[in-house]
Amino acid sequence: MGIITRAITDTGVIRAMVIDGTDMVEQARLIHHTSPVATAALGRTLLAASLMGSMLKSDNESITLRIVGDGPLGKIFACSDASGCVRGLVANPSLQLPLREDGKLDVGGAVGHHGFVAVSKDLGTAEPYVSQVPLVSGEIAEDITSYYAVSEQTGTACALGVLVGSDGSVKAAGGYIIQLLPNVYEDEVLKLEESIRNAPPITTLMSQQLDSTSILQAVMTGFTLDILDTLPVSYRCNCSKERVEKALAALGRAELLTLAIEIKEKGETAMNIDCEFCDRQYSAWFEDGNIIVT
Repeated sequence: MGIITRAITDTGVIRAMVIDGTDMVEQARLIHHTSPVATAALGRTLLAASLMGSMLKSDNESITLRIVGDGPLGKIFACSDASGCVRGLVANPSLQLPLREDGKLDVGGAVGHHGFVAVSKDLGTAEPYVSQVPLVSGEIAEDITSYYAVSEQTGTACALGVLVGSDGSVKAAGGYIIQLLPNVYEDEVLKLEESIRNAPPITTLMSQQLDSTSILQAVMTGFTLDILDTLPVSYRCNCSKERVEKALAALGRAELLTLAIEIKEKGETAMNIDCEFCDRQYSAWFEDGNIIVT
């Protein structure tokens, strides 16, 4: 279980949210069997989606974040509900890359430097709101910052970090999004920029086992923060037998008949369906024209 802490400055013109998602990212690593660089890239995307989802206004809303670069890692996908709970995947989870010259994981090289960031918000209307902006660096946090500046015209600072241990497990994972609200004062913008510039990296703060409030205070030195609330977050898939049944039914009668014949020709009694987000396995077969899923 992780946690998102949301806060606002006492002047009401800067809002901030920080996430401790260590357990969440570790669960994703175990599900997808990711290499260290894939763990870092997928983890950052999950953290970003969780923070972005927590800004949605209604419980029935969701947000989908896609990072599509020209690097060998391939597409990264993450979806969050309004509670900040996420699921996701990466196209090439076993990718291995040499470390950068500074000894850090080469997330930018894995993702690539050309491509796009796409954000789709399902707000419960007929059509989702979709926005796409060019990839900036492939480091993901910089790309999220660019997305908010270009697509939503909102001054934003974003930091995301995943610290992977020598055994491949996630030792720390977290991040923050800080945004300027309307009527922010110029002196506060300058003070915030200087404070963020002088703050330690997010993985350093996480590895010191600081709580969320302490991390925000370390990043926003000199600001008085009012803590608004905290949200428990986790890696959570919404797959179910009912969803599998609906997906199969959507294929149409002709396609289902073809599948039934293929199952019979293979000498099998059912077909196996794996959820790509959580690795849960379902079995499906057809009986008297009906779809049965277990």
